[in-house]
Amino acid sequence: MIWKRSAVLRFYSVCGLLLQGSQGQFPLTQNVTVVEGGTAILTCRVDQNDNTSLQWSNPAQQTLYFDDKKALRDNRIELVRASWHELSISVSDVSLSDEGQYTCSLFTMPVKTSKAYLTVLGVPEKPQISGFSSPVMEGDLMQLTCKTSGSKPAADIRWFKNDKEIKDVKYLKEEDANRKTFTVSSTLDFRVDRSDDGVAVICRVDHESLNATPQVAMQVLEIHYTPSVKIIPSTPFPQEGQPLILTCESKGKPLPEPVLWTKDGGELPDPDRMVVSGRELNILFLNKTDNGTYRCEATNTIGQSSAEYVLIVHDVPNTLPPTTIIPSLTTATVTTTVAITTSPTTSATTSNIRDPNALAGQTGPDHALIGGIVAVVVFVTLCSIFLLGRYLARHKGTYLTNEAKGAEDAPDADTAIINAEGSQVNAEEKKEYFI
Repeated sequence: MIWKRSAVLRFYSVCGLLLQGSQGQFPLTQNVTVVEGGTAILTCRVDQNDNTSLQWSNPAQQTLYFDDKKALRDNRIELVRASWHELSISVSDVSLSDEGQYTCSLFTMPVKTSKAYLTVLGVPEKPQISGFSSPVMEGDLMQLTCKTSGSKPAADIRWFKNDKEIKDVKYLKEEDANRKTFTVSSTLDFRVDRSDDGVAVICRVDHESLNATPQVAMQVLEIHYTPSVKIIPSTPFPQEGQPLILTCESKGKPLPEPVLWTKDGGELPDPDRMVVSGRELNILFLNKTDNGTYRCEATNTIGQSSAEYVLIVHDVPNTLPPTTIIPSLTTATVTTTVAITTSPTTSATTSNIRDPNALAGQTGPDHALIGGIVAVVVFVTLCSIFLLGRYLARHKGTYLTNEAKGAEDAPDADTAIINAEGSQVNAEEKKEYFI
């Protein structure tokens, strides 16, 4: 009886030691995310293990590995590492069906488990843009749709035009038939103009499975529009006798046909001087008859457009200063006047014109100075003529009075000569002086 009691006590003590040792043993796992087609590594670790076995099982509770022994025949599943503290396995070429909860079991008393969830990302297919038909006419409403399938979770679609994101778009998400992946589409509506010609519209698909390298689809727009016309002159100030080139700058799609030049609503009046070369009108020598309105017309399959240029031919500016002959007009007259009179005004005038180089150094004639000089010269000349006239008149009167003395009462001319005072006797005293 005593022996049985001691055996029971020994059994319970052993079980207690085993239970006490197993209380510090716990398997540790981590969730794993992998891209479809990639490889997943499942790791189970135990910090304290007294040679207790570890096991991995799939979501269907099928044993994959028991310690280092493979239990499921699946060539995709391989052993990575097996020890008393770790059991790691790999699953290659992961598919969406591999997703689920995997279990690591530590066979203690009782069995302890740890769960690891395997997430498989569905990679979105390359996006496709539909709805574009080339060409598109300016002003038309364009609707583009970008679509991608097979993403898990659902992918995000973004639109860009000229590297600028467009926010106002429609977004649609649909679940695929496998109930695991999604098909996503986005629609962009906008009205086109000529500035959209040649622009690249980009549909970009963002998804966590793409490792920050998004998938894109691009559509280059082709817009047809009527020509735009502008006339550019070769000079902003056309002058008579100079050449002039008018360039008709036209843009359109399709490219406009050769332009048509007209003047005042009709044909060019002088083809010999007005030569059309491509989009240029070359007028060789401008004259006043070239004044008028010149028109350039450009046409393509979409429509016609024109521009006008009003030509005004300007006179050539006269840059030569007016010539004034001052010394030849005043020098001789002023010198003679000074010899006769001693007027202070004349001296002042002479001093003013003595140095003709004073005018030569000026950039233009001083009209006020010239007018003053001319006025003074005229005044001095008139005064000289008046004084000279009085002088001559006084001397002439004296001669006639002496000649007539003693002959006032003579009956005829002969008697008057004979009876004249002093007659021939005093002829030497009658002398006439003329100046």
